[in-house]
Amino acid sequence: MCTIFVTEEHLCVFPGDHLRVCPQGSTCCTSEMEDKFGQRSKLELENLVDETSHELRSTFVSRHKKFDEFFLELLENTERSLNEMFVRTYGKPYMQNSEVFQNLFAELKRYYTGGNVNLEEMLNDFWSRLLERMFTLLNSQYVITEDYLECISKYTDQLKPFGDVPKKLKAQVTRAFIVARTFVQGLSVGREVASRVSKVSSTPACIRALTKMMYCTYCQAMPSVKPCNNYCLNVMKGCLANQADLDPEWNQYIDAMLLVAQRLEGPFNIESVMEPIDVKISEAIMNMQDNSVQLSYKVFQGCGQPKPSGMGGRSTRGVSDVFNARFRPYSPEERPTTAAGTSLDRLVIDIKEKLKLFKKFWSNLPEDICKPHRVTAGNATDDDQCWNGHTKGRYFPEVLKDGLTNQVNNPEVGVDITRPDTFIRQQIMALRVMTNKLKNAYNGNDIYFQDSSDEGSGSGSGSGCTEACVTEFDFASTEAPVVGADRSGSGPMEDSAAATHPAPSAALLASLALSALALHRLWR
Repeated sequence: MCTIFVTEEHLCVFPGDHLRVCPQGSTCCTSEMEDKFGQRSKLELENLVDETSHELRSTFVSRHKKFDEFFLELLENTERSLNEMFVRTYGKPYMQNSEVFQNLFAELKRYYTGGNVNLEEMLNDFWSRLLERMFTLLNSQYVITEDYLECISKYTDQLKPFGDVPKKLKAQVTRAFIVARTFVQGLSVGREVASRVSKVSSTPACIRALTKMMYCTYCQAMPSVKPCNNYCLNVMKGCLANQADLDPEWNQYIDAMLLVAQRLEGPFNIESVMEPIDVKISEAIMNMQDNSVQLSYKVFQGCGQPKPSGMGGRSTRGVSDVFNARFRPYSPEERPTTAAGTSLDRLVIDIKEKLKLFKKFWSNLPEDICKPHRVTAGNATDDDQCWNGHTKGRYFPEVLKDGLTNQVNNPEVGVDITRPDTFIRQQIMALRVMTNKLKNAYNGNDIYFQDSSDEGSGSGSGSGCTEACVTEFDFASTEAPVVGADRSGSGPMEDSAAATHPAPSAALLASLALSALALHRLWR
C-alpha cells in the first residue's frame, strides 16, 4: 500500500496538502488512495453491522419458521384426529355433516394466517350449525324447515343444548389463537425490522469519520496500529445514532414478546387447547344427546310442533345402525406428533432465552462493533498505543451517550440532530404497533375485535322469528331438568323419552349416548 517508509516510526515524506480526511502532514497516500479508503470504509461498516446482527436476524428468521410450521401442523393434525375419531365413532351421520367441522378448522386456519375472522362469532356460528344438524338428526321423524331452525337458533343461549362446553371452549380457543397468531406476527415484525435496520445507510460525515479511523494509519505508515476503543465508540455512536434511537421501542417490544411467550406456556397454550378439542366437542354432543328429550320439549313449546315427516320409523333406525358404541379416543401416545416430535413448551423455552439476549441490541451495537478482535486496539492498558485519529497516543474526549440528540457535540462525526432518519422512524412505528397488539394478546384480546363480546348481548330477542315462534321460552313452567345439569339427576329422562318420541328416536338416543358416555369415561 505504502512503500516510502522503512519502519512505522518514520512517516512517509510526501506532503499531505491534497488530503481531505487524513492528517495533512507528511503522508504516503495520494488523494485517489484516500477516495478508495472512503469506499472501503462504507463497505466495512456495512459488513460490521451485518456480521454483528447476523445472530439476531437468523434467530428471528428460524424461530418464525419453526413456530409457524408448528402451529399449522398442529391444526392439520387436530383436524385429522377429529375426523378419524368421529368417522370411527359416529360413522355415516358424521360423514354426512362433516363440512360443519371442516368449516370450523378452515376458519381457524384463516384466522391464524391473518384472515379477518371474528373468532367469537365464528365459534358461535359453529355451535349453531351443529345444533341445527343434531336437532334435525335426533328428530328425523319430523319435517324441520329452515324457518324452524332459525327459530331454534334465536334461543341457543337459553337452551344451552351443549352444556357449558361451548362457553369454555370459546374462551380457551379464542385466547389461544389470539396469542399464537400475535406471537408469530411479532416474530415476523422482529425479523423484518432486524433485517431492514441492519442495512445501514452511511452519511458523508460518517464515511469521513470511518475513513479517518480505519485507514488513515496507512497514510501515517502505521498500518498495524488499531483505533482507540473510546475513539471507535464515538465514531460508531455518531454513525449509528438513529439505530440507537430504535432501542427504547425495541426493548418494549422484546418485553411484550416475553410476556406473550409466558401465555404460550400457560393457560393460553394452543397445543393443550387443540389436542383434546375432538373429545370436548364429543362431550358437547353427549350433553345434547343426554338432554335431547327435554330440549325437544322446550323447542316444541317455543317454536311449535313440527309436522311429521311421514317417513315412518325406518329412516331413523337406519341412521342409528351406523353408530359405533365402542368408541375409543386416541391415547396420548397415539396422537399425531407435530414438527418432528417437538413440543410448544420446548420452542417457547428456546425463544425466551434468545429474546432476552437481544434486549438493548441497537444501543449496544457500537460496543459490539468496537470489540478488540474486530476493530480496536484493546483494553485501557494500551491507550497510549492506539490510533486517536491524529497520531498514536491516548484518546481524551469522553464517550457520548446513545441516540441522535446526544450527538450534538460528537467530536468525530458531524450529526444533524434536527433530521431523524425517516426509515428508522418507520421501523419504530412498526414496533410500537406490534407491541400494542402483543399487550392486548397477553390479556386475551384481539385489538380488531375487542367489542365483539358486546355485540351478542342482544341475542335471543326473537327478531326475525316466524309465526311458529314466541318471544320467550317459559323454562320455569316445565319440570324437565335444565340442560347441562348434573347427569345424576337425569334418570327420569329415559322414561319420558318413550312418551314424547316414537321408538326409533329413543333407539337413536340410546346408541348415541352409549358411544358418548364411553368417551366421557375414558377421557376422565
